[in-house]
Amino acid sequence: MATAPGARKGRGAASNPGPRYAQWRREALSDGWEPQDLAVPALPTTVTALVSRGVIASNDSPDVPFDRSVNPYRGCEHGCIYCYARPSHAYLDHSPGLDFETRLYVKPDAPALLERELQRPSYVCAPLALGSNTDPYQPIERRWQVTRGLIEVLARFGHPLSVVTKSALVERDLDLLADMARRNLAEVWISMTTLDRTLARRLEPRAAAPQRRLRTIETLREAGVPVGILLAPVIPALTDSELEAILAAASGAGADTAAYVLLRLPREVSELFLEWLRAHYPLQERRIVGLLRQMHGGRRYDAEFGRRMSGCGPLADLLARRFELACSRLGLGEGRRPLDCTQFRPIPAPAAQLDLF
Repeated sequence: MATAPGARKGRGAASNPGPRYAQWRREALSDGWEPQDLAVPALPTTVTALVSRGVIASNDSPDVPFDRSVNPYRGCEHGCIYCYARPSHAYLDHSPGLDFETRLYVKPDAPALLERELQRPSYVCAPLALGSNTDPYQPIERRWQVTRGLIEVLARFGHPLSVVTKSALVERDLDLLADMARRNLAEVWISMTTLDRTLARRLEPRAAAPQRRLRTIETLREAGVPVGILLAPVIPALTDSELEAILAAASGAGADTAAYVLLRLPREVSELFLEWLRAHYPLQERRIVGLLRQMHGGRRYDAEFGRRMSGCGPLADLLARRFELACSRLGLGEGRRPLDCTQFRPIPAPAAQLDLF
């Protein structure tokens, strides 16, 4: 597949806009003397270890089904152009563009920090989400194995977890997840945007192909792990026509529940996504943006709780109805048990001083 003008092979973003907190701004200026046929050099991926004070992030959002999560990585090599987590890279003084997918950070001490937080007397158990911000099974997990370390801690403590990923690497940890699933302590959600391999390669350049994700659903289901399909994001006039087909394919592979999220374009993601559209689908830009505005109250994105994930208005209602009817026809969401929190048993830390008796 030829690289579109303005796009970088193997990367989602085409540019590297400065972080919004930077004191200075830099702009490229052409003087007309550059060779026009000069190939754009490939960008290497760098990984830096972070020292963290805590690892559990809390939220009180009514839009998500969990109130705590752990993210072992910052930045994501999958390079999904639509990723709502891109703006978070500005807190590291990096760009939400190419920096987000090439300058990655790992929390190697995350399992030890998680164990310490679960041992607190005040901790109250509730399902914990892995992958709420960036994918816990992105390619660097093969080397660092932080996600596996986190799951090992949760398994020992009898703590329920929910994993969201678009990577087949989750199959590596079936020994842990299958055992936890037998105790109703684990579930996995496979995120999918399209069944079109060419479109997927452009949207999510370093993620698993859609057909590979369907095989992952089959593998998880055969191992007894409850698995859901997450249509995220649904992009009007680009992927929304596939809604029923994706749900049917996932159900046929073994998914037992489903959810969807309308395209979100917070902060810098908006301009990055428009830049991507101009590089790959320039003739569809006006239609896609126009439909988004109709579903977000006249704006490209509405960040209000209750609307940011699903939109509002007639088109958003129609999308929700299509999803509801497809799930009902396929039996998705019927009979899924909530994860069990009663098995949580905190393992006390070794005492620094021996007991007197």
